[in-house]
Amino acid sequence: MTIDFETPKPILQMQVMLQTVAENMMRSTSREFDENEHAIPWDYVEFMHTAMRSMGGGGGLTVTEDKPKEGAEKRPPLGYQKLAAQIEMLAWGDVGYYLITPGGGLGAAAVQAAGTPEQKAKFLARFNDDKPTYAAMCMTEPGAGSDTSAIRARAILDEATKEWIINGEKIFVTGGDKSFTEYEKLGKGFIVVWASIDPSAGRSGMRAFVVESGTPGVKITKLEHKLGIRASDTASISLVDARVPFENVLGSPTVEKTTTGFKGAMATFDATRPLVAASGLGVARAALEFLKEKLKENGVEIRYGLPRNKLTSIERDVIDMDIQVRSAWLMVLKAVWMADNKKPNALESSMSKVKAGDVTTKVTQKAVEILGPLGYSREFLLEKWFRDAKITDIYEGTGQINRMVVARQILGYSGAELR
Repeated sequence: MTIDFETPKPILQMQVMLQTVAENMMRSTSREFDENEHAIPWDYVEFMHTAMRSMGGGGGLTVTEDKPKEGAEKRPPLGYQKLAAQIEMLAWGDVGYYLITPGGGLGAAAVQAAGTPEQKAKFLARFNDDKPTYAAMCMTEPGAGSDTSAIRARAILDEATKEWIINGEKIFVTGGDKSFTEYEKLGKGFIVVWASIDPSAGRSGMRAFVVESGTPGVKITKLEHKLGIRASDTASISLVDARVPFENVLGSPTVEKTTTGFKGAMATFDATRPLVAASGLGVARAALEFLKEKLKENGVEIRYGLPRNKLTSIERDVIDMDIQVRSAWLMVLKAVWMADNKKPNALESSMSKVKAGDVTTKVTQKAVEILGPLGYSREFLLEKWFRDAKITDIYEGTGQINRMVVARQILGYSGAELR
């Protein structure tokens, strides 16, 4: 099998619809929800839930099987490729809005990566419900940020009731509030909490637990005030003697001499890091297109195809920005194509995340720099995109952590050998 760089028709059709949403529903209110952090744009949430269901993609952003019509030629799998294209377009509209688009997010990705067929059927089906539904992943702790093996949250099995009792504290949970708080307008979401069933076993003792919204003992303790992606909530969550059904543990409930639990976490990131990269590149593309538009208004046309020594300094800068955005997108395409075709993509996934984090940050910064006062002014959204950009390099594994993942994959070192 080889990668086809021509955009498939189903993705092209979907992009047309999403661009209309981005231009007319997201851009028009970007500033309002940037300034009113944690307010929920219900019109957008409910519209996208209905729209995604009508397109056969469930009630939000989830990986779905692209089924051709009866009698039509069978197509290659497009699940993650389609999702990456959706995310890039929505982030082009507003990356904070993209993050509150209904769907399973990282929580559902964890179920998909580590859950049994029965768990997938039970928990993923709710994203097709009548109400918009969310799921989030709770991994980061005050003492365990990028080093996920240092997690201290504990899950103990109550033999009498066959329930897991979970205690711990999670921070920086993207979408944690909408996934756990029982809003009248939302369906029953869940958070996936990573905890240890045996701290002495190290990574072998790590497991993920599906904790449904409204579970007693679980509390949203804080909503972060952030530099960017302000339309999206980022929560701190405490768990005090929270009881979870036995069957809600993803993977084996017993400790084995393997790192199965930890590998489940990493498999989740292998699937989702290219999607984070795609969201950043949507922001970068928005900034680059705005820059070109403003330059054109002031009589500066970018003369593609000329030798570099015949170009102005600004033309060289813009062309270099264009090259970087396009090359980063090709890395995303390779990573999601591999995910769709069930190929191991840990290296490509982290490489795409590293590249997109760098490109998104540098392109938005350069666009502000070139436009000067116009770029810095709140009259336009460029300064917001500059603020939104940096998170691409931070969440779901910082640039430094992903560089270590890349180095380990290339050099053949384990995590213990290269830290």
